[in-house]
Amino acid sequence: MSELTYGDIKRAVDRTAGRVRPVTVTPADPADGGSGPRVHLALEFLQHTGCFKARGAVNFLLAHLESGTLPDAGVTIASGGNAGLACAWAARGQGVRATVFLPETAPEVKVARLRSYGAEVRLVGAAYAEALAACQEFAAATGALASHAYDHPLIAAGAGTLMEEIHERLPDLDTVVVAVGGGGLFAGVAAAARQHGVRAVAVEPEHCRALDAAVEAGAVVDVPVDSVAADSLGARRVSAAALEAAGHEGVRRVLVPDAEIVRARGLLWEDRRIAVEHGAATALAALGGGAYRAGADEKVCVVLCGANTDPRTLAEER
Repeated sequence: MSELTYGDIKRAVDRTAGRVRPVTVTPADPADGGSGPRVHLALEFLQHTGCFKARGAVNFLLAHLESGTLPDAGVTIASGGNAGLACAWAARGQGVRATVFLPETAPEVKVARLRSYGAEVRLVGAAYAEALAACQEFAAATGALASHAYDHPLIAAGAGTLMEEIHERLPDLDTVVVAVGGGGLFAGVAAAARQHGVRAVAVEPEHCRALDAAVEAGAVVDVPVDSVAADSLGARRVSAAALEAAGHEGVRRVLVPDAEIVRARGLLWEDRRIAVEHGAATALAALGGGAYRAGADEKVCVVLCGANTDPRTLAEER
């Protein structure tokens, strides 16, 4: 894959205009784990389908529709849930057939929502890799257009539109903090952040560290996955675009323990009545647990990227 450029993101901004919900950005208070009034929260969990991935899915489909490369068999994707939801939602909006492959371990709330969007859902295997293999076989047999949960330039560019909106609202922003699973959100946000002179902080759970391991190895590598946030951040390997983005000056990488993720998620609920996924709370955990220490005058925006979760687990973790 060629390097993701700011031009790719600007084209995605034009394609997705009026089709995705503009992000709400709100100041945080010290109880949220931040450093006072200069910490802001980007409430991207209010996005269509409850996750930032709607941006990439819309950009992906519209780009193929524009170029006449969308087959009659429609689109197919393997996803742990959120990317599949976004793909199904975007396909429904364009009258396109969607076939979504998920691991059998996918949360039922995500499976039910996929079906509500009209997608054909196929549950295969216990891990994402098995669902991906089945999806690839389906695409080869039917001619369906294969999308990806994160590793595609159109998907990453769509995710990058979020940073453009954050910059519009906070033009003097110093730092944006994002959780990393497969790296689509990070790659897009980092490319746009670099354009605007904003530091990007990539946050991973200690035991879902595909980006950190890739940087250490100097190449994309497979990693074990074992985290409370694995349902959305549990990619076994990061995208090449994310690895490339991590090498730029001004990018920071931090790891956070599950205990801090649970704590950050609990604080969002107790203090603001915001119910987010563990993956979304991972970004905030970097500030609350001290993995990333913002300077006294640093203006920081933390991306809360998804809310497709069972709220009953909030009570269980108290």
